[in-house]
Amino acid sequence: MNDNVLEKLKTLAESAKYDVSCASSGTTRKHTQGSVGSASGWGICHSFTEDGRCVSLLKIMLTNYCMYDCAYCINRRTNDIKRATFSVSELVDLTIEFYRRNYIEGLFLSSGVVRNPDYTMERLVRVVKDLRLIHRFNGYIHLKSIPGASRELVDEAGLYADRMSVNIEIPNESSLKTLAPDKDFQSVYLPMQYIQQGALQSIEERKHFRSAPRFVPAGQSTQMIVGATADTDKDILNLSSNLYQKPTMKRVYYSGFVPVNEYDKRLPALKQPPLVRENRLYQADWLLRFYQFTVDEIVDSSFPNLDLEIDPKLSWALRHPSLFPVDVNLAEYEMLLRVPGIGVKSAKLIVVSRRFGRLSSWQLKKMGVVMKKAQYFITCNELPFHHTVNELTPERVRGLLTKGAKKMNDSQLLIPFQD
Repeated sequence: MNDNVLEKLKTLAESAKYDVSCASSGTTRKHTQGSVGSASGWGICHSFTEDGRCVSLLKIMLTNYCMYDCAYCINRRTNDIKRATFSVSELVDLTIEFYRRNYIEGLFLSSGVVRNPDYTMERLVRVVKDLRLIHRFNGYIHLKSIPGASRELVDEAGLYADRMSVNIEIPNESSLKTLAPDKDFQSVYLPMQYIQQGALQSIEERKHFRSAPRFVPAGQSTQMIVGATADTDKDILNLSSNLYQKPTMKRVYYSGFVPVNEYDKRLPALKQPPLVRENRLYQADWLLRFYQFTVDEIVDSSFPNLDLEIDPKLSWALRHPSLFPVDVNLAEYEMLLRVPGIGVKSAKLIVVSRRFGRLSSWQLKKMGVVMKKAQYFITCNELPFHHTVNELTPERVRGLLTKGAKKMNDSQLLIPFQD
């Protein structure tokens, strides 16, 4: 590997760091004779998978030159930054060399837009196509589709990538036009639609022909910037909820606005990224995806923004004390999910275990229930009834749960809650 390629690698890896929508592969591809690598169903990410393994992607841009002038982007055309561009062969060889040295387990590839969307998209497709067909690379590939790219190129890319994503960036189109005058929602939603249609067609074809090629088997994802505009959490979550109605949308990522272009007066003056708000949005997203909540239950016209002091489930429970306490030995599974401190796994364990006898608090602890929270919202064999949220009042319970709470550091704020 020559010095020129290493210098490009340093520049383009730095330029790619603000894109967070690259975790959890969700696909499995076994190693086959004559191929290079495999993709694990546990997921691919930058640090740790669900089973505790530390794995990594080569997160890189094809180029950080860009014809667009988005106010929030470090790679905007008017910024005076160091620029670089990989050739297709350089990026392919770099990926294979890093994989063979066991530096990476997959590739996350994005790019600035040069000349026009189709020109850039065609070069991205050539990279993943060469990896799959020439080098027989069998590892995980996440490819960023270029907004405005043609259907033919998106369809071809989907045959070689495990996951594709198109970033919405700003949840409101008028705000997007203000901060990124060269973009609009149509250029984002059309590639999303192409990906969805290609994936659904592939699923249908594989029902009849097992040898039919798979199309983005890990689905698609997108990303929104939080804090760059005046959009409320309700606006953001409503858009996320609508996106999750699409059968191929797997994840919506939230990225706290980083003021990389402080001189641009269209952007808010923030001293630091809104990491707490970002974390609360991930928690609310978890409620939408796994806990059977709707957006209107999490945020509404009276509370359009999430409470930054407590998590969204606890906030909802404190606003609805009449629904508690819940008897864990009798309550439906759906109601157990709404109890602060009870997660999906522990709710399922409760439903199964109570068939064999009444549950007590020590058994709930062994099932993973966070009793520090749950004790105010449940009853079981020995928990006193006068200790519940109705007897203590929501205000006092909130005070008890927040009193003396340690301030979370930045790394903790990025971990979604599990209860």
